Amino acid sequence: MLSPKTLPLLLLLHTQLCHALPILTKPSKERSRDTVQNYLEKFYQLPKTQEQIERKKNANVIVEKLKEMQQFFGLKVTGKPDAETLAIMEKPRCGVPDVGDFMLTPGEPKWQHTDLTYRIRNYPSYVEKADVETYIQKAFQIWSDVSPLNFTKISEGEADIEIGFFQREHGDNSPFDGPNGILAHAFQPGPGIGGDAHFDAEETWTTSSENYNLFLVAAHEFGHSLGLSHSSDPGALMYPTYAFSDPSTYLLPQDDINGIQTIYGPSDNPIKPTGPSTPRACDPRLTFDAITTLRGEIFFFKDRYFWRRHPQLRSVEMNFVSLFWPGLPNEIQAAYEDFDEDLVFLFKGNQYWALNGYDIQPGYPKDISNYGFPSSIQAIDAAVFYRRKTYFFINNQFWRYDNEKKSMEPGYPKSIANTFQITESRIDAVFYQDSFFLFFCGPRYYAFSLNSNRVTRLDRSNKWLNCR
Repeated sequence: MLSPKTLPLLLLLHTQLCHALPILTKPSKERSRDTVQNYLEKFYQLPKTQEQIERKKNANVIVEKLKEMQQFFGLKVTGKPDAETLAIMEKPRCGVPDVGDFMLTPGEPKWQHTDLTYRIRNYPSYVEKADVETYIQKAFQIWSDVSPLNFTKISEGEADIEIGFFQREHGDNSPFDGPNGILAHAFQPGPGIGGDAHFDAEETWTTSSENYNLFLVAAHEFGHSLGLSHSSDPGALMYPTYAFSDPSTYLLPQDDINGIQTIYGPSDNPIKPTGPSTPRACDPRLTFDAITTLRGEIFFFKDRYFWRRHPQLRSVEMNFVSLFWPGLPNEIQAAYEDFDEDLVFLFKGNQYWALNGYDIQPGYPKDISNYGFPSSIQAIDAAVFYRRKTYFFINNQFWRYDNEKKSMEPGYPKSIANTFQITESRIDAVFYQDSFFLFFCGPRYYAFSLNSNRVTRLDRSNKWLNCR
């Protein structure tokens, strides 16, 4: 086996999205066994076994490694290769074994000096040379802003961090695989090839949300060049899979800040930098920005993320909003599903978007004044659709829109407390299910029965994310 100093840290940044609802099928026993064996050998240090008798002895080890894998991905810990576990195993992913939150590279290598140089050896197609240099500089800057490190571009001689774009086999025993799949890899700090970052020249690199944004991939790779491994925090830059974020507003997440400062110490800036933290599903203080159903699923929006709950799955999946909808803003404020039109509407500020399935409809965003709101209304707290009417909740009042007449109904707004028996100052989110309006206010939710016209249940919001 190659030593850690010669093994590049491989980053798989592409995940195919299935826009249809997932259908779980029972795989053959032989395929399941091979999938589990190969996966655990690669990513959870399961010893390789050749003889049948050795496989039998290894059965208990497999169970423990399966539990370890299920714990890492937030699945139900059974030690059995159930359909959800196998589905995770069959997803495209990174070649580096799984670890905990931010993680230092084995052996904890680091640069012994804080003034580092880098050199761009060649440039990719599809991106202007000046843009490449700007994005590479910006990718280094997000690390220098939160640490004592400084980076200087040189044009001649050998740099600490050499950057290049290569195809297939390129001399480091880690060939690229063509478009998609593995996009880039980088080496831990050290002499020679140490710290160098290689990008697959066959990818379509961009400065936008299309294909693969060079800034985001480069910033991740440079984390490896500085000594960080992958993180299990899905919001961290060092998480193994790719999701687009707008480079113009990008802030390094707190998990990554903690990691780089563990290696090199705090920033020299007089005001210590902080970054966004990833919301935790079972945090008792968790609140939601918006909730909507979508063809049987329930989507819970929070900051730049959403949790996706499917009725056939035990686990709740967390994703970036930008991974599914690069054209949508973060921090969605309200959402509802129009069951008659098979559309989902999402709101932020005075704008709204329409989705058909997972596709943003043309002609959006539009202004909420289209619903008939007065100019004084510039944002919506929550919304829900029921029997061809849309209810909009704003502060302690609600409006009702007639979807057939395409107009706001007279006599509104009305008091939320008088109609729905909820005295909270604001509704964060609401959705309809089984003759109930589910109102979410802070860390609690109220179940309002539309049959009895009263609140019949009050509980913690995060129970919807399978939290005990």
